[in-house]
Amino acid sequence: MTHAPAAARALLAAALSVTALLTAVACAAGDRDVPRALPAGVSEPPSVSAPAAPAASPAARPSPSAQALSEEQLRAALITETDLGEPWTASRGVATWRDGMLKAKAENADCHRLLDVLYTEEPFGPPAGPSATALLDDASDDSQLRYQVAAHPPADVDRVLDWMRTLPETCERFEATTTRAGAQLVEVAELPLPKAGDARAGLRLTMTGEASGGVPAYLTVHLAAVRVGEDTITLTNGGLGPVLPEVTQAMTQLGADRLADVGRQARVRV
Repeated sequence: MTHAPAAARALLAAALSVTALLTAVACAAGDRDVPRALPAGVSEPPSVSAPAAPAASPAARPSPSAQALSEEQLRAALITETDLGEPWTASRGVATWRDGMLKAKAENADCHRLLDVLYTEEPFGPPAGPSATALLDDASDDSQLRYQVAAHPPADVDRVLDWMRTLPETCERFEATTTRAGAQLVEVAELPLPKAGDARAGLRLTMTGEASGGVPAYLTVHLAAVRVGEDTITLTNGGLGPVLPEVTQAMTQLGADRLADVGRQARVRV
């Protein structure tokens, strides 16, 4: 068991890292008209531009346009452990709590779909074209962040974002049955995001119950999705310890800025 002083030091280090990356995001924005990541406690939900609609079937997805970024360009748009700072490092593998708690079912169809999305980490389905993914770990509290950039049809992305915005009401509180940890109480709330990209939506999900070994567990997972033109960022940030919203918010802003810059450079070279 982690002793209180060690836990306090880890949390302090995380807080200092968050301060540094919030500053980095603000500097990266410079004089451009790009809002900064939101500080803790500030609530500025993304605007809803259209009523919710079901996502398009993956089989009906068109191929990416000729302007879509290449895999190499998408890799250049990824965030890295350098952006996050210590104690974040390149991942050594998928977190064990993913299979243990996110592989679950719920009676409500939308809530069940949300659990599936968090488990697969593909709210828009498999990418139809090039994609790039970064998987990062915070070893101090077993948190894991997955960041993917990929091309998806904008209309399909916007429908999924609209659906995500309905979930804090539809799935505010429900029970999930996991394959390894039994019943879990699930709560879903909106996660405010900075006004990055062209459209966005964020969710915060918590699961309370027991882990597979019978030990009390409290899992927090953030899901953030941002459309930047014809490319889309999908970010999940979760763990059994503190999961700071500032990290998710700052990486959403930084990632959207970086992806937009890569897209501008690609268009200049054409």
